[in-house]
Amino acid sequence: MKVLIIKNTESEGPGTIEDHLRSAGIPWHVTDFNRGEQAPEIDGFSHLVVMGGPMAVYEMNIHPFLRREAALIERAVKSGKHVLGVCLGSQMIAHVLGAKVYPGVQKEIGWYEVAITGDGMKDPLIAGLALDGKKSALVFQWHGDTFDLPRGTVRLASSDLYPNQAFRFSDRVYALQFHIEVTPAILGEWFKDSPDAKRIAAETEHVFSAYHERAKNFYRKFFPTTGG
Repeated sequence: MKVLIIKNTESEGPGTIEDHLRSAGIPWHVTDFNRGEQAPEIDGFSHLVVMGGPMAVYEMNIHPFLRREAALIERAVKSGKHVLGVCLGSQMIAHVLGAKVYPGVQKEIGWYEVAITGDGMKDPLIAGLALDGKKSALVFQWHGDTFDLPRGTVRLASSDLYPNQAFRFSDRVYALQFHIEVTPAILGEWFKDSPDAKRIAAETEHVFSAYHERAKNFYRKFFPTTGG
């Protein structure tokens, strides 16, 4: 197993994804497209992870590296790689699978609960994110865009504002609109100039330990060190 991680901006990830890979002894390589770095050939990797970013899928004329990113995701999906998209990464997967990506009705920024669908509760990766005794997950959100559910995919999580919070394509491709990977340090950087910084820090301190454990449930299934 070897993991290729694509970053779209310096401040977004890999966070706890990288922490898990390090602790599990799984090799990984990080490429930052926004800095002009070129990704190695996907054939040398079993997994592709695409992180978030402030740009939009429909801004490829402004951020042309997103076209290379879309081509990389398409090659990974068609060649049967395991693919995970987070926030912008999820929107890029939706785009590659033929769905429309567009601005939502309002931004979601902060800690929110999302409902896990019946299919999501049957999915061992998504079910591992569920709060104890509930069919919902507490997640960190920072997004204003959304997407239609691509044909042939399974909706795994939803919210009132954004019905497509997570989906799966085949048994290897996962798209998460929310940020599974955040750490207190990452959120501190994101909110350093925000009047909400103290509130977010306090909320994060309260929930992060349990959130990290649920994220690790997902990582252990997505990056299995035995079988899979």
